[in-house]
Amino acid sequence: MSGWTEQDSQTYRDIADVAVPRRREMVATLVAAAPFAADDPVKILELGSGDGRLAEALLTVFPQATLTALDGSESMRRETAARLALFGERARVAAFDVAALDWWDRMFGVDLIVSSLCLHHLNDAKKQYLYNPASRRLAADQWDAQARRQADALGAPALFERFVATRWNHFRFPDRTDQPSALFHHLIWLRHAGFAAVDCCWLHAGHAVFGGFKQAGASAAPPRADS
Repeated sequence: MSGWTEQDSQTYRDIADVAVPRRREMVATLVAAAPFAADDPVKILELGSGDGRLAEALLTVFPQATLTALDGSESMRRETAARLALFGERARVAAFDVAALDWWDRMFGVDLIVSSLCLHHLNDAKKQYLYNPASRRLAADQWDAQARRQADALGAPALFERFVATRWNHFRFPDRTDQPSALFHHLIWLRHAGFAAVDCCWLHAGHAVFGGFKQAGASAAPPRADS
């Protein structure tokens, strides 16, 4: 996690009982909010497991559940692993950088995603992107389908195979070099930059053509656009 050190982890562990408002109540509320029956075989992903207390509570309340705990701190992961050892293979612990994109595909196929005291490390655009996996999954499926259609139309199925093999679909395989923002944010940013009229002209498979006009009545092509 960018900017976070192992000293920060130690400080958090030392003062968390004081620094986190009504900590036990907060954890209990998070667990109670999970919309599942106690015996449901829930697949859980936790972002920023810290010392593993929330993960422990979830695995206790849902005895058929499995949980993957992600954290960017090595010492936190060790503590989580030690706390969850009694749950055996139901619990896994892995490293991640919350600000990166290379772990987001872990959310696919998960029944419940939880996070406590972690997502404030993301900027606003990444928070919104994180909250909308359904849109990303739809965009990924549409992109794959369109790539296949275009390869078939060219009589070049090997190109689609290469598209898949190289993980070119960044909605399905996020990469650090690809940092897409929500279309809504782009339109808001254009308005804040002084464009009187902003709109999306075309949208498919997560790709968009959009722009803004300095004058609301302009009929020429938008002076700024992206795709």
